[in-house]
Amino acid sequence: MGAWSVVAPGPVEDGSLQFVGKPVPAPGHDELLLRVRACGVCRTDLHVAEGDLPVHRPGVTPGHEVVGEVAGLGAAVRGFVPGDRVGVAWLRRTDGTCGYCRRGAENLCPASRYTGWDADGGYAQYTTVPAAFAYRLPDGLDDVTAAPLLCAGIIGHRALRRAAPPPGGRLGLYGFGGSAHLCAQVALAEGVTVHVMTRGADARRLALALGAASAQDAYTPPPEPLDSAILFAPVGELVPVALRALDRGGILAVAGIHLSDIPPLRYESDLFYEKELRSVTSSTRADGREFLALAARYGVRATTHTYPLSRADQALMDLKAGRFDGAAVLVDDLP
Repeated sequence: MGAWSVVAPGPVEDGSLQFVGKPVPAPGHDELLLRVRACGVCRTDLHVAEGDLPVHRPGVTPGHEVVGEVAGLGAAVRGFVPGDRVGVAWLRRTDGTCGYCRRGAENLCPASRYTGWDADGGYAQYTTVPAAFAYRLPDGLDDVTAAPLLCAGIIGHRALRRAAPPPGGRLGLYGFGGSAHLCAQVALAEGVTVHVMTRGADARRLALALGAASAQDAYTPPPEPLDSAILFAPVGELVPVALRALDRGGILAVAGIHLSDIPPLRYESDLFYEKELRSVTSSTRADGREFLALAARYGVRATTHTYPLSRADQALMDLKAGRFDGAAVLVDDLP
């Protein structure tokens, strides 16, 4: 089968991601084999390709926003049949027995494993997923629309809950790519006022079209103090910027898996008055199920730009350069 492989982590412009041939994977005893129908392009894929995240699997195939059709089943799998359409997200497996898993915080499991980092993902014609970590997808969503919901949507939803805007509150979003534009739709549907700070003119236009109250450059203060903020851009120097935009008692949640260094914070101007700085680590399957149900209820839709699977490297380069709003999605164009 055709697949992309991170041959040597480094700048994507220099060919860190290469198109190769790989055998069609055999599903484990508790896994599904999927024919990939669509795969979203996530910034985490860029971090894997460029080495911002340490190598877990040499030559890994990225991709963890996968919509696939069941093509095979492991011997222990029940409840799925060939032809079923399922989704694959970032969290691939946990031990299920540690204290974190037992208390419902499986996203913190020390033994957790991830699609497209610890195991080959969806930048390929076939992939596998443990059946217990596959999502049933709503019938009303086509493959391309559904793909970004499986990570960008789910992690944005967890970040929104971590930021905890109060009813009728004021939320700031720093960065407005695949995850933020889905998060914004849920927040707006729940009656939150949304202000967007982002570098791209196209992204600012999209934010306003979706109903944001304002959209400005990432370093320009919002027009009113914020109750909550989420940092989606992997730019550490925006942390103090966002903290200073918070009202007293405000919360800043950092949504990315990777962040450049945070400059020194000034206690009086950045953190005083009981402001909080929170991180966001992966998500749980409960987060995923809750978000997919809300997406169906609120009519959340991704703004998508399709790329053929054979141009996955270009999709990542365009993501890095901020050349599109919304989310990119790969569709198979290979024989």
